[in-house]
Amino acid sequence: MKFVTFILVALLVVFTFCMAAVPVLLGFAPWHLGHALQVSTHMSAKLACSARYISGYSPERVVEDLASYSSVNREVTLVYNDAERTVQADLFGMADVTAKYYPATGCALLFTEAESLAALSKVEGPVTADAQWPAGEQVSTINTTLQQQLDWMLADDNQQGFETRALLVMKNGQVVAESYAQGVTAQTPLLGWSMAKSVTAMLLGRLMQQGQLQLGDTALFAEWAQDERSAIRLEQLLQMSSGLGFDETYAPGSDATHMLFTAPSAAQVALQSPLVQPPGRQFSYSSGTTNLLSRLLSDRIPGGPQATLNFASRELFAPLGMRHFLFEMDQSGDYVGSSYLYASARDWARLGLLMLQQGQLNGQQLLDAKWVQQATAPNSSDNEKAYGYQFWLNRGDAVLRWPELPADAYAMMGNRHQTVMMIPSQNTVLVRLGWSKTQYPMASNFRTLLSH
Repeated sequence: MKFVTFILVALLVVFTFCMAAVPVLLGFAPWHLGHALQVSTHMSAKLACSARYISGYSPERVVEDLASYSSVNREVTLVYNDAERTVQADLFGMADVTAKYYPATGCALLFTEAESLAALSKVEGPVTADAQWPAGEQVSTINTTLQQQLDWMLADDNQQGFETRALLVMKNGQVVAESYAQGVTAQTPLLGWSMAKSVTAMLLGRLMQQGQLQLGDTALFAEWAQDERSAIRLEQLLQMSSGLGFDETYAPGSDATHMLFTAPSAAQVALQSPLVQPPGRQFSYSSGTTNLLSRLLSDRIPGGPQATLNFASRELFAPLGMRHFLFEMDQSGDYVGSSYLYASARDWARLGLLMLQQGQLNGQQLLDAKWVQQATAPNSSDNEKAYGYQFWLNRGDAVLRWPELPADAYAMMGNRHQTVMMIPSQNTVLVRLGWSKTQYPMASNFRTLLSH
């Protein structure tokens, strides 16, 4: 009976991926059907757990968000246990998995019981909620005209089905407009997906400022000590020009889906990547590369996951005034630096403002100004130079990435069109958070906001 069910579910998966016009015959090899079922349930459990217990979403919204990736996800049964803060997922009785929420580190899939995560505590910064933003939560600098424009833009976005959930404009160090969809507030932590990559780089930048790392460091991991990967420099990992072969395709059987949804340790998957290009020659976008940076962060901070949490809070998040966020760890105790940072629009804007102000915020120099300049400078690869230290750049290649925007613009960017855009020449940070399945008109919308 179970075999018959497996065949029926497999046919459903095949039909769904065919209807979605995934290239190369379903987008994955037929022998990866078992992994396809795992990906569906594991992804559903993980994202549902975080959406419910971090962002506070309803089960109905969770289902719609999951279905935007594949209609198969509508068939996944999700069982919420609000007392234990767990979500159990299965697909017609198969590929059963549970994700659990931990107060200090968010949600993780339970490959084994993660007692080490349960023992961790989140270190909070000093309470300054009554202070003006960015040190505190008080915002009294709203520009009425721009606020009306932003409210209209969010409503228009959602009338078109873009599922925009937060828009924020910061000018000259002040929040001058912010607009939120129903059920979302200025305190709601929202998933940034790959915007976490930029924050991972910033944490390493803080380590560098303290003299614990150098851009030219090699022999980064013990697993690489005896082979040619030991020659890869830290800067090449930051610029995604390491030469490592990592399959970023988001389809069953790929490195990326295995790393995020079916492996207890994201970094361990990436550590197995072979060298396929000379380091520094080719830019190749890789979430695995960022999770190697997360492992490096853990390695250079002695004391295990609690020490990593303490460092991130003490050295970056608390001084910025961030309080509505969670940076999630996997079961190994490493940040999933490629993907899993939840933060409010105001907290995302704080991170952008830190970069805009050359590493200084709230009276503290958290990043070296030279590092910020290096992080936002084009790389020296042969194929795509408009990428810095985990930041997308407007300039660097023959044509601008966003011709509608000033040449000095650069951004954190994530799946579903999450964006924190820094524009130094305008002294402006623009934040957009949402869940757009189709292409979002980010550049044209941001140009409209700049014109106001």
